[in-house]
Amino acid sequence: MGEVEIRSLVKVFGGNVRALDSLDLRIEDGEFFALLGPSGCGKTTLLRSIAGLEAPTSGTIAIAGRDVTRLPPGARDVAMVFQDYALYPHMRILENIAYPLKIRKVSRDERERAATSIAEELQLEETLTRRPAQLSGGQQQRVALARAMAVHPSVFLFDEPLSNLDARLRLEARTFLKRLQRELGVTTVYVTHDQAEALALADRMAVMEQGRIRQLGRPVELFQRPANLFVASFIGSTPMNLLPGVVSGDELAIGRHRVPVPPAFQGASRDGDDVVLGARPEYMNVVAPGSPGAMAGTVQILETLGTHTLVSVEDDEGMRIQVTVPEGDEPAIGASISVAASPDRAFLYRSADGELVGADGEP
Repeated sequence: MGEVEIRSLVKVFGGNVRALDSLDLRIEDGEFFALLGPSGCGKTTLLRSIAGLEAPTSGTIAIAGRDVTRLPPGARDVAMVFQDYALYPHMRILENIAYPLKIRKVSRDERERAATSIAEELQLEETLTRRPAQLSGGQQQRVALARAMAVHPSVFLFDEPLSNLDARLRLEARTFLKRLQRELGVTTVYVTHDQAEALALADRMAVMEQGRIRQLGRPVELFQRPANLFVASFIGSTPMNLLPGVVSGDELAIGRHRVPVPPAFQGASRDGDDVVLGARPEYMNVVAPGSPGAMAGTVQILETLGTHTLVSVEDDEGMRIQVTVPEGDEPAIGASISVAASPDRAFLYRSADGELVGADGEP
């Protein structure tokens, strides 16, 4: 069993920097869990606290039902893979993989046998006599993973392990990690600032800001229904359109535009409420002028995304709206077009606190 339970965890640095702020979290046994957020949000501090590399100011951490809050790293049954892999440059790859077993006083024959078996599983058998400097970034990443696997931990901890790889290798390593974690069934906590990685890898994920969890759930839940403006602006390969407006009956006044309140949010706000309409560019459409919810503007920028193009439109008041269109359907720079949000894919947030409109965050 490798469930991780964190209760009221606080970490204060320097007397006044609150890196973790009364954080509660439960990670299930066998789950691939991602911690996502910008630099300085507390995600690495949380990972290091689970590992025992940071001592919490207060609160508790339990692994497999055992309180490990005050235990040293070696007594927690976890294995950590660092961003720079932390391989020993003077050791051969076989020795790097076997080193945790050496620390545990496993016999030389047994640890070399175990390291060789793991290396074969990760397709590293031809590298065992080399040193880290002789390996590619992708191979070094696998060696770091093999070393973590050698001790058969209850929990894997990953601190941005793919950030040093180029784009192609990152995609390959991401697929490899997902498959391997499924096969091993080991609880995995994965820290990243790359939301594409988190969305692709995680069973569940948490978006963090200033030491707190802003939203927790399955990747599809966070993408399809962000609970606040922070998550809405952070999740997604293209930035969500966040358009400030004022409620007026069943309409929103967004600058000079009048658009319908999204059906799911009708009746949840009062006239005069300051709100923000959220709509992803993928769920915006180019429409005929005068269509319901149409917002007219001039095409300013085209950005190729491969199969789609991101079109930036600016209205006569300087408000920018982005919409994606299929490859080959791009309007010309300077063209006048109208765009509208898909009603069932748009959200309404309170301007005052950035939370989703509706009781308890539900419309």
